[in-house]
Amino acid sequence: MTTQQIADRLVELCRKGDFETAQKELYAEDVVSIEPEATPQFEKETKGLQAILEKGEKFQSMVEEMHGGSVTDPVVADNSFAMVLMMDVTMKEMGRMKMSELCVYKVKDGKVISEEFFM
Repeated sequence: MTTQQIADRLVELCRKGDFETAQKELYAEDVVSIEPEATPQFEKETKGLQAILEKGEKFQSMVEEMHGGSVTDPVVADNSFAMVLMMDVTMKEMGRMKMSELCVYKVKDGKVISEEFFM
């Protein structure tokens, strides 16, 4: 797949809320995920597809209710792309919040090799 095809597919799956399928289908086994900062719940950097899938499961377990969200169309340049992910969510023990992240991805050999989030 080209970077554009990967970007389009990732956006399609994220708009459906199917993040796990997106990761399993599009991510390399040795993918790296980088958060804006370390938190008590999540480390700054997560390495490996399995660890990233587990991080996603942990995040979902922290969600009390999803009120809405959106994903922008991707902006693609050579082997990287970016999109903005917005969520209106009530987190257990944290209350309702609106989150907006710039998500930047790098692609190599037809797979996402890194994702980095900026707030």
